[in-house]
Amino acid sequence: MAEQTAHSESRPQTPAGTSPGIRTAVERARKPDSAVVRDALGVGIAVGLSGFAFGVTSAGAGLSLLQTCALSLLVFTGASQFALVGALAAGGNPLAAAAGAFFLGVRNAFYGLRLSQLLALPRFVRPLAAHWVIDETTAVALAQPTRHAARLGFTVTGLTLYVLWNLTTLGGVLGAEALGDTDAWGLDAAGPAVFLALLAPMLRTTTERAVAGLAVVLGLGFLPVLPAGVPVLMAALAAPAVLWFKGRSITRNSNRNSNIARDSDADRTKGEDR
Repeated sequence: MAEQTAHSESRPQTPAGTSPGIRTAVERARKPDSAVVRDALGVGIAVGLSGFAFGVTSAGAGLSLLQTCALSLLVFTGASQFALVGALAAGGNPLAAAAGAFFLGVRNAFYGLRLSQLLALPRFVRPLAAHWVIDETTAVALAQPTRHAARLGFTVTGLTLYVLWNLTTLGGVLGAEALGDTDAWGLDAAGPAVFLALLAPMLRTTTERAVAGLAVVLGLGFLPVLPAGVPVLMAALAAPAVLWFKGRSITRNSNRNSNIARDSDADRTKGEDR
């Protein structure tokens, strides 16, 4: 009996009669640091291991060990890195390859605007933290209920992913050099496969899936007729195209509802006049 009482006192208590929604919010606000660290480590380790695929892909594209490691150390955004070496491997123009990588990396600037308010880090830390603003660190930070938990999740995810990504990049390059021709092993497909695997779980809404689907169609459609590296730039047109179409649909539905409401009011007025 004493053990049960002590155990019940150690758990967070919520007032009697509290609604389920409020109880859930209270539990989230009391999320322990160990749970945040566990989630952050899971993301960092799972994604960090894919650096091996990038090292293999980069080596297959003809980049040296130093160039490949420099990309992971200084760029540190997997999608842009894969886009760059993928375009170079296909024989694309370096400027077109760099442009595609740049446009993919622009999203991190928008992540930074949101995280700067959420984390509220000291000024001298922000330049260092900005280097870790990527999809995974943003997702983990935004999923936390408090600023303290967001800072902890961001830091653990960023540190784990940065260290592991760079180590596995090095391992991928060394492994590719030991294997020889990566095309003979089919490892040139590792980069795109990993990129798609990272992208798929992020497509949660109908709009996001529509953008992704149209981007695939545009990229594959222009692949036979445009120089390597340019189709990925054309695929970027998918986002504004889908948003324009969605805006037109919303406007059309709004006008239809307004017409229905106006007709209903007119019918009601006629009935009252009678």
